[in-house]
Amino acid sequence: MTQTPTAHTPAQEQARAQFTVPAAHPMVTVLGSGDRLLRVIEKAFPAVDIHVRGNEISAVGDSGEVALVQRMFDEMMLVLRTGQPMTEDAVERSIAMLRASENGESDGQETPAEVLTQNILSSRGRTIRPKTLNQKRYVDAIDKHTIVFGIGPAGTGKTYLAMAKAVQALQSKQVNRIILTRPAVEAGERLGFLPGTLYEKIDPYLRPLYDALHDMLDPDSIPRLMAAGTIEVAPLAYMRGRTLNDAFIILDEAQNTSPEQMKMFLTRLGFDSKIVITGDVTQVDLPDGTKSGLRQVQDILEGVQDVHFSRLSSHDVVRHKLVGRIVDAYEKYDSTNGTQNGTHKGGRGKAGHGHKGK
Repeated sequence: MTQTPTAHTPAQEQARAQFTVPAAHPMVTVLGSGDRLLRVIEKAFPAVDIHVRGNEISAVGDSGEVALVQRMFDEMMLVLRTGQPMTEDAVERSIAMLRASENGESDGQETPAEVLTQNILSSRGRTIRPKTLNQKRYVDAIDKHTIVFGIGPAGTGKTYLAMAKAVQALQSKQVNRIILTRPAVEAGERLGFLPGTLYEKIDPYLRPLYDALHDMLDPDSIPRLMAAGTIEVAPLAYMRGRTLNDAFIILDEAQNTSPEQMKMFLTRLGFDSKIVITGDVTQVDLPDGTKSGLRQVQDILEGVQDVHFSRLSSHDVVRHKLVGRIVDAYEKYDSTNGTQNGTHKGGRGKAGHGHKGK
C-alpha cells in the first residue's frame, strides 16, 4: 500500500493510500462475506474514506488514520498468507493492537499478524492460538519461565491457554504427565450437601478442566491417560506431601487458596517441571477473614528470578463482547463505591458466584 499526501487543510493533513490485493487472494478473504470485514474497518476509522474497485483499495483522510488503515491491510495480508482466515473479531483486535502501539500504550514489539498466527495446538480440526497481545505474552512467558501466574478476569483464556501449553508439552515429550488441580472451595455452595462419595462431590467442581481437555485431546484417550496417571485432575489437598517431577502442573481458581495452601503448592515443584497458576483476584469465594494466597503471593514473589506474573484485563476477554463490558462495569462500580466485586469488602456478597471457567 502506498501513501501520498493530498490537499492540506488548516485542521489536519490529508493523505491518500492505495493498496493492491494480490491475485492469489480472493477479495472476499480481505473484505469478508457481504463486506463484513470492510464494515468493521470503516467503523473503526470514520475519518477515512475507503473505496474498493476490483482488487484495488484506496483510503483518503487524516494522514495518521490513513497510515493505520494501511498498516491494518498489510497485517491482514500477512495473516492471510499463512492460510488462516480473518474474522471480524480478529480485525477488531488487530485495530486495537495497532492503536495501542500508535498511542504508546504498548511497546509495539509484536505485530497483530505475529499474535494472530502463533499456533499452540491443533486438535480435531481446530487450532488454539492467542487472540490478544497480552495472551501472546502470557503464552511466551510459559515457554520462558518455570513458574507463571496468569491473573485476570473470567473469559481471558488464562486457564484454557495454559492447558493447551500443557498438552503441547506432553505431546512433544517435554513432560511425562499433566497435573490439573483446584482448591475445593465452592462458589456459594457447600460440597457436603452434594450426594455421593468424596470423588463424586469433587468431580462437578473440576468439570471445567475436563471440558477443556475434551477440546484438546481425543475424548476416547482421556480415560486411558488418566488411568495411567499421565493426566491427573485432583483437588489441591491431594498435592500435599508430594514432589512433582517431569510434570506440567496447573493450579486453577488460585484466588481461592489460603496463603498456606499457596506455599504448599509452590513447594511441590520438582525437577523438569513447570507450574502455571491462574486466578481472578476479584472473585474470591473464601470465608470471611481468610486471605487469598493469590493476592499475597504477588507481594512475595514479584521480581523473583524465573517467576513471571502475566496480568490480563477486560481487553483480553475472548468470550461474548458483553463479558468485557460487564468486567469494566464492575471495576467502575467498585472504584466509585469502595466495594469489591460489587459487594462491600467486609462481607461475602453473592455477586459473581457460580462457575467461573476461563
